[in-house]
Amino acid sequence: MSNADKIADHYHALLALVGENPARKGLADTPRRAAKALAYVTQGYQQNLDQVVNGAIFESDNDQMVIIKDIELYSICEHHLLPFVGKCHIAYLPNGKVIGLSKMARITDMYARRLQIQENLTEQIARAIEQVTEARGVGVIIEAQHFCMMMRGVQKQNSIMKTSMMLGTFRTDHRTRTEFLTLVRD
Repeated sequence: MSNADKIADHYHALLALVGENPARKGLADTPRRAAKALAYVTQGYQQNLDQVVNGAIFESDNDQMVIIKDIELYSICEHHLLPFVGKCHIAYLPNGKVIGLSKMARITDMYARRLQIQENLTEQIARAIEQVTEARGVGVIIEAQHFCMMMRGVQKQNSIMKTSMMLGTFRTDHRTRTEFLTLVRD
């Protein structure tokens, strides 16, 4: 029996445990679909940094800040298995190398598509960018809405969690940090 089949069996059991009839017409294929969806939203476990970057590191004389804003992200909170969704802003100061633009989004997705907390996700992205680019500094900010806050518990629909990780020059030079924060706000 494959992992997908085992997961589908567990979803079937969960449906019954919450009081549903897993055999009813609308739910008959739900365990299989849910297993496929879970595999997709957790595909980050099947990826690694070398695969995602795929050699897209290029020599460059540029020593000015490179920034990409508003990378959409979708993740699953490891505490309640509910989604959190938002956007990620990444900046780095090149040190002879730049990374392909799409790779920053792919790195974000790789880590977001794991059971996760936002604080760790922010750090993982920053450290990965630092590792592959050997940048003089890296800054990452994530803004996200957490369904565990919205759908249950305190039920605060408009709350947004913001986390940041500053490495290298972004941590030690307030001008670099201020430039990043200003560019993210614009």
